[in-house]
Amino acid sequence: MKTNVKPATRSPSTKTASSSQVVTLDMVARMAGVSPSTVSRILNGTAVVSDLKREAVDKAVAALGFVPNPMARALAGGRTLSIGVLTQAIDSPFYGLSLRGIEHELDRAGYSALYVSGHWDAQEEAKCIEVLRSRRVDGIIVLTGRLPDKALRECAKTMPVVVTGRTLKAPGLFSLNFDNFEGGRLATQRLLDLGHRRIVFITGVANHADANERLRGYRVALESAGIAYDPDLVVKGDFHESSGLAAVNQLLASKQKFTAIFAANDQMAMGAALGLYRNGLAVPRDVSLIGFDDLPMAMYTVPPLSSIHESAYEQGCLAASAMLQLLAGQQPDGQVPAPRLVVRESCGPAII
Repeated sequence: MKTNVKPATRSPSTKTASSSQVVTLDMVARMAGVSPSTVSRILNGTAVVSDLKREAVDKAVAALGFVPNPMARALAGGRTLSIGVLTQAIDSPFYGLSLRGIEHELDRAGYSALYVSGHWDAQEEAKCIEVLRSRRVDGIIVLTGRLPDKALRECAKTMPVVVTGRTLKAPGLFSLNFDNFEGGRLATQRLLDLGHRRIVFITGVANHADANERLRGYRVALESAGIAYDPDLVVKGDFHESSGLAAVNQLLASKQKFTAIFAANDQMAMGAALGLYRNGLAVPRDVSLIGFDDLPMAMYTVPPLSSIHESAYEQGCLAASAMLQLLAGQQPDGQVPAPRLVVRESCGPAII
């Protein structure tokens, strides 16, 4: 519903608009004594005018409490100063950090983020993309997800796209990928170096690129150590704490022998720790445990969790910076740092 607007006086005034009024560009122009087009150009930074006119417009904007309407500017062919962000779960500890990084970088540049969640469903993600396009965002950042590469390339034909968790090239598109294979290899190698040979791997979401690469790193590390891959030591997980707990319960019920667990993310590692505790097993005395992501909470578990560091916050900052570079007509140059092992107290020597 539109709010009725009281006719503005034609003479300049320092009286601010009441809270029930919608302050328009015309009202600012009349108070400043310039044309509406001049006000528009001054506000979007394209006007070449005298300091006197610019000062008059600034004073009118302040006096009236005028706030530019980004949607109106978009309809007029300008930018909305908003970036769509397709995440998978807003409540995820990992993606929450990425969103904070994106917000930090965009805010510094005067942009706002519009968040939607795809919940690891390609059809849902496609709907989210259409919602963001309908909101006339200036670009879209996709945090991993299951959308086909082809769909991302098509989207990049009409607006800039930045995607994480992939290695993908196309005009108007920039990708950032983390070396999950090397991270999986490092985690497994840490346990091998401590003498462990029966090492459990709790997987991530099925058919998820990150999870598959971490599993591949696990297998390659075992192979390099001359240890045969045992599918009975690979237990399905879904990146949530509950699946880590369920994995440990399943292993213990099956009477599988193991001395260490590598979980494909910290959340599942924490669930696994709870499962071990409830079954009277101590970390790392009875079972060593290592996670992946190095979430801030990892250092506060009991005992503190060893993990592979993947800075979600930094990836968010890099994604936002890349988007701003694309919007400025520049080629992004961001690169995700290599994985590194963070050693804490959850891993110990194997007791043979």
